[in-house]
Amino acid sequence: FWCCCCMSLIWDVAAGAVDGAMSAVTRCEDGLVLRLYIQPKASRDSIVGLHGDEVKVAITAPPVDGQANSHLIKFLGKQFRVAKSQIVIEKGELGRHKQVKIIHPQQIPPEIAALTE
Repeated sequence: FWCCCCMSLIWDVAAGAVDGAMSAVTRCEDGLVLRLYIQPKASRDSIVGLHGDEVKVAITAPPVDGQANSHLIKFLGKQFRVAKSQIVIEKGELGRHKQVKIIHPQQIPPEIAALTE
């Protein structure tokens, strides 16, 4: 597979890739690409786990005026210990289904690490 933002070769690391479909977590040269399903207005921020072929992430922000995207980037920054500028929403800016790239993560959250084994 090719990363759509940097055009580098990436490879599947999570189970569930079928017939060339991209899995929930993939590695590329400079980081990770996550396919996410976002649950806005949740009671707390958390990485829930697999939701079909995506990783479900619950966030407390409402899906209004970009608040959910901003909150998601801040939350993922804390989880992966990276600056907000190292998180790029590649696809799904306006929907619940997103593809997000984490550039040079300093830490991998346990919920994501479990999907890469």
